[in-house]
Amino acid sequence: MSTNEFQLLSVLAQEMNMRKAAERLFVSQPALSQRLQNIEKQWETKLFIRTQKGLTLTPSGELIIRFANDVLEREEKVKESIQSLESKVHGTLKIACASIVGQNWLPKVLKKFVEKYPHAKISLITGWSSEILKSLYDDEVHIGILRGSTDWKGPKLHLFEDTLYLVDKEIQHVEDVLKTDRPFIQFKSDSNYYQEIQDWWHRQFQTTPKNTIVVDQIETCKQMTFNGIGYAILPAITLTESANNMYKIPLKGDHDQRLKRDTWLLGYESAFELGQVQAFVEIVNEFLETQPHTF
Repeated sequence: MSTNEFQLLSVLAQEMNMRKAAERLFVSQPALSQRLQNIEKQWETKLFIRTQKGLTLTPSGELIIRFANDVLEREEKVKESIQSLESKVHGTLKIACASIVGQNWLPKVLKKFVEKYPHAKISLITGWSSEILKSLYDDEVHIGILRGSTDWKGPKLHLFEDTLYLVDKEIQHVEDVLKTDRPFIQFKSDSNYYQEIQDWWHRQFQTTPKNTIVVDQIETCKQMTFNGIGYAILPAITLTESANNMYKIPLKGDHDQRLKRDTWLLGYESAFELGQVQAFVEIVNEFLETQPHTF
């Protein structure tokens, strides 16, 4: 089988729909159907079963799709290794990034990267810290960018730190939290961020919030707060010019020190040997030299 045929099977398995797969592959549905039939003849087995809802993989199909994806992944790694020997930066830079950083900090860095290295490609996924670490452990990405403390043993680079603020349209002092019936808006997180907030709250008030609203994304939490629904604790990285009409009270811990969150870039030694990764780290260092390390 050729690489194109492996790619065809991979796309079909991702979409599980002939029309959507044909659109991604820039071929007609009849042409795609014919190519699939030829591949099934080569393997002498049925790979997909058509249903009213789309496609379903057969047991044989699952094995062959796994094989196709392995071949494509190995081919990509070989290409990256070859391209890293050349003077120009090629290959795909694969990044897993904390959602909040992907929304507020990373785009500025990637803009500089694509301007300087137009031949390189970028693959970016965002999510929680546990998902980022899993992507690194599974060798799905070259670089992870995550928030909070980390015990990563490989190479890591400190990017910046930002202060945590209690943010609201009405509350001007921390003590006023105990006097209001407005809800405390919280967002879900699998990192130690949530625990840090809980610890601070209990140290500060020795009680629980009167009323809470829990949302699944920090951006939702931010927008609800900015629209006056309640108050929230947000990191400085999210507080752009749109927060100018909000009261922002910095959280303080022991010895009256402000509570802050760190952001790290990390990966394996082998990834940092790739040309596109080295180029990205250089861009990051240049960016950090001209931008504050604290928000």
